[in-house]
Amino acid sequence: MNKKEKLKNIFKYIEKECGRNPLEYVEIKDVLEMSDYDELYQELEELDFFEVNIIYYTKAIHYLQEHDPSLTESIELASDMGYNIKDINSELLASILASEYIATALSEYYDELEDILRNNE
Repeated sequence: MNKKEKLKNIFKYIEKECGRNPLEYVEIKDVLEMSDYDELYQELEELDFFEVNIIYYTKAIHYLQEHDPSLTESIELASDMGYNIKDINSELLASILASEYIATALSEYYDELEDILRNNE
């Protein structure tokens, strides 16, 4: 399997996990020219790959009930981002948590992506 096929394969797994495929944000030819995972991550970040906006109270509450019923993780993430408790709401917490979920899905393939991008096959 060549470098391009390996990348496409990993990106399919990421899409299954988080519902987003990096190739919807960046061309495979551009990824193949990248030197490492950090360059890929930065490019995807600039293209808002990790940006999720969950709007509507009902959707936000449902997402939080499913992924963080105690709100511990989402509040901690919001706090780390500099938000005060008075400035947060369910939509913001759900959006932050969903965005973090996508970043985590990509980072789970750090070793594989780093190996592929650094390898000059």
